Amino acid sequence: MRNADSPLRCRRSAVAALLAVSSGLAAANCAKPLYLTFDTGHMGIAPLVAEVLKRQAVHVTFFAANESTQTGDGSLGDDWASWWRERAAEGHAFASHTFDHVYWTSDVAPARDGTPRFRIRASAGPQVGQTRLVSAPQYCEEIDRAAQRLEVLTGQAPLPLFRAPGGRTSAALVEAARQCGYAHVGWSPAGFLGDELPSERSPNAQLLEQALRDIRPGNILLAHLGIWSRKDPWAPAVLEPLIVGLKAKGFCFATLREHPEFGRWIAAQKDRPWMR
Repeated sequence: MRNADSPLRCRRSAVAALLAVSSGLAAANCAKPLYLTFDTGHMGIAPLVAEVLKRQAVHVTFFAANESTQTGDGSLGDDWASWWRERAAEGHAFASHTFDHVYWTSDVAPARDGTPRFRIRASAGPQVGQTRLVSAPQYCEEIDRAAQRLEVLTGQAPLPLFRAPGGRTSAALVEAARQCGYAHVGWSPAGFLGDELPSERSPNAQLLEQALRDIRPGNILLAHLGIWSRKDPWAPAVLEPLIVGLKAKGFCFATLREHPEFGRWIAAQKDRPWMR
């Protein structure tokens, strides 16, 4: 059990609250908010992403797993600790992407005691590529491992949210996660920014044009901190022109702390003890 009322957690919660108020005021003054989110990846473009976000004064929500990287250890490893700490100081928000970037593959018949069970496959960590059977509490532990590591790296409590790798879920999986304190965050159809697509078929210019045309107020946008298969990196080629273009259309950016639905969930969880 983690003690939700520890002095350290209380201090971190106070810092998070101040950051939320600051960015929340900005969001409140904008009629066309957007919620830009980044999942981890090979981290090769992470420094460039950070530069653009700082230059454009945009706050985002990072969903993190301990994925393999182009340099150094995993994306939640010690080699990337200073990068995460700097993003926290800038006011960004953080949430779990499961520690070993585990994909849900199917639901399985519940255990005899009624506990939900799932098949998952990790794309990182010691069990990479293996399909295994886990119970709902075990899946929650996978979410929680990334959240705990983020707290160590950033010095602030992560949001009680998670994103399943690939967005692959079932109703049973989403409900199991909610029972242990995490709401699942997907993305808007127009918010799929296309950095996972082959650059030969989806060049950067096309992705930028499509996003500027289709994105609407309230959309949750999705990009990654590096995709192994994409030959023509999406960032910074698309990221900064996209932000500049969206600002010119009257859009503003906020973290999921300020999202109407997820903001209510976050507020409802603040006094809930962590029981795992």
